[in-house]
Amino acid sequence: MAVIQRRTTPLSPTGDHDHLRGVEHTNNIWLSLAARRVMAVLRIAFGFTFLWAFLDKTFGLGFATPTDRAWINGGDPTAGYLSNAEGTFGATFQSLAGQAWVTWLFMAGLLGIGVALLAGAGLRIAAVSGVLLYGLMYLAALPLENNPVIDDHVIGAIVLVFLALAHTGDTWGLGNWWKNTEVVRRVPALR
Repeated sequence: MAVIQRRTTPLSPTGDHDHLRGVEHTNNIWLSLAARRVMAVLRIAFGFTFLWAFLDKTFGLGFATPTDRAWINGGDPTAGYLSNAEGTFGATFQSLAGQAWVTWLFMAGLLGIGVALLAGAGLRIAAVSGVLLYGLMYLAALPLENNPVIDDHVIGAIVLVFLALAHTGDTWGLGNWWKNTEVVRRVPALR
């Protein structure tokens, strides 16, 4: 079980931290190695779902998208979902179906969010983009079928924010390298 402890005493100047063996300080919270690894697995799994959606819609790998409806074969990855939107904002989303700029933004979002999560770098931008994407998909799904307020889009948005704020890219990712680059030091929002 992961142990989370608040730091109440300053770290020893000699570096003697034997009483905290196996935990690492991150934003004033001590997390066990196991907890950091589980969060990294969650980040990588989420990244794979975004990247997979991009690849399947682009190449029609036969899972959610048949080959003949692939983006590279002239299919529109957003047309089916948006043209079938019903409910509260159905007409608005139906009017966006088939528009090239909508498709390009959607596909760029899937690719960018997926790559950022897999790499563990640029997680704040990925979280903002993902919340926007999930938020729009949530609005397109209103009214919800199984719960009047919460669905997988809301949960996904919350998880993306958590992954960014918890610096999950620092474990099994490029987060430590990325945060020390000149551009990220100048613009911390890129972290």
